[in-house]
Amino acid sequence: MIRTQIYLGDRERKGVARLAKATGATQSEVIRKAISAYLESSGSDDRLTKLRNAKGMWRGRRDLDLSQIREDFDRY
Repeated sequence: MIRTQIYLGDRERKGVARLAKATGATQSEVIRKAISAYLESSGSDDRLTKLRNAKGMWRGRRDLDLSQIREDFDRY
């Protein structure tokens, strides 16, 4: 882990302290969890990871006519 300093407003500082006390976590843990949640929700994964995760997602489907879909795309 790398030590990082941040500036918090009074509201944020009190909120982090309250959450830490309520959960028994350290303030640093609360901040790390909040940053992780933000990064996950903002879609910070790189494009290659998303493509790899999507690989094979249509495999075995019987409800799609892939030849028709390819023809539709070939028009463009």
